[in-house]
Amino acid sequence: MSTLIAKNPTAKHNYTISDTIECGIVLSGTEIKSIRSGKVNLKDSYAIIKNGEVFVLGMHISPYEHGNIFNKDPLRNKKLLLNRREINKLIGLTKQKGYSLFPISIYFKGSFVKLELGIGKGKKLYDKREDLAKKEAERKIAIAYKNR
Repeated sequence: MSTLIAKNPTAKHNYTISDTIECGIVLSGTEIKSIRSGKVNLKDSYAIIKNGEVFVLGMHISPYEHGNIFNKDPLRNKKLLLNRREINKLIGLTKQKGYSLFPISIYFKGSFVKLELGIGKGKKLYDKREDLAKKEAERKIAIAYKNR
């Protein structure tokens, strides 16, 4: 049972997703409270691998209103919790094949906050146009089929 908190609206538009991986995330208490109220933004975020650890950068968690001195920087780098085998797989993919790491969604799994990390290649402009044209054609077909 998982409850979706936020999705990255540009992930599927900008990347061809080949694989996804679920990972935990290291957060402070005020960040969890802010996430519970839905104040998180994944739009311009991405993940990097540094010194054998995976971090998500650019994920904005708004400061908690009642957090005073315990609030953290909204754009601080957040460490992702993955085991060594998963990190080695990500290192291999990003080094050899030119894949990128980017968050797709953040959700609650029980009482834990989980991040769905996508692995994929960036799309070119003509790929994005082609996807939009396919979507539009499918939408028109569905409307025509409905009106029959």
